[in-house]
Amino acid sequence: MNDDARDATLAPTPSIDSDHPAVCEFAARHAVGDDDRARAVALYGAVRDGFRYDPYRVDLSPAGMRPSRVLEVGHGWCVPKATLLAAACRAAGIPARLGFADVRNHLSTERMRQLLQTDLYVWHGYTEILLDGRWVKATPAFNLALCERFGLLPLEFDGRHDSIYHPYDRAGQRHMEYVHARGSFDDLPLAALTADFERTYPGWMAQAARLREADFHADAAAEAASESAADAREVRA
Repeated sequence: MNDDARDATLAPTPSIDSDHPAVCEFAARHAVGDDDRARAVALYGAVRDGFRYDPYRVDLSPAGMRPSRVLEVGHGWCVPKATLLAAACRAAGIPARLGFADVRNHLSTERMRQLLQTDLYVWHGYTEILLDGRWVKATPAFNLALCERFGLLPLEFDGRHDSIYHPYDRAGQRHMEYVHARGSFDDLPLAALTADFERTYPGWMAQAARLREADFHADAAAEAASESAADAREVRA
């Protein structure tokens, strides 16, 4: 990696506001450890579990997608949480960037499925962190409590191996399938992401404000309970 490329993955950008005071304070508080790997792992855990995953509250405005906004509201979906991890790494002096892929079988709810009308989720976001001379993928979206509640295998990150979603959940059912890699970016490609969301999910975008009034975790919990009850009846039968 040349100096220019390294500098680009350390510098603040319009969407990765790693120089924001709140981001700097978050990084200083959580980037603990004897080396970059340990500090990156600590930041991963702080982002994954410190901010509740919530795809109902999507705000595609520039301000709504910045890491400082995630710190302010205390929740985020996959892209803002990945952006927060990238920003915190940069604030701690660790080169980081964003990676994106289209996936299927993403954790969802009936409310979301009705709005999306597809099981394809475009622009699923994760973070790429430069450690020991190589880029390592880290996906901090699903907090540990969410995984435990809904039978998902939590994603761990050790700074050595890619941390991307498991193809199956705890019960052996299909969970996440990566179908198209969109590449790596030094800044959030917000215009392209927004255009694809509007084209792929017109129903979701039209109902975004109303969706923000609903409770993703309550919906997901109700579905999980319903599925568990159905499984129990099937066993008794």
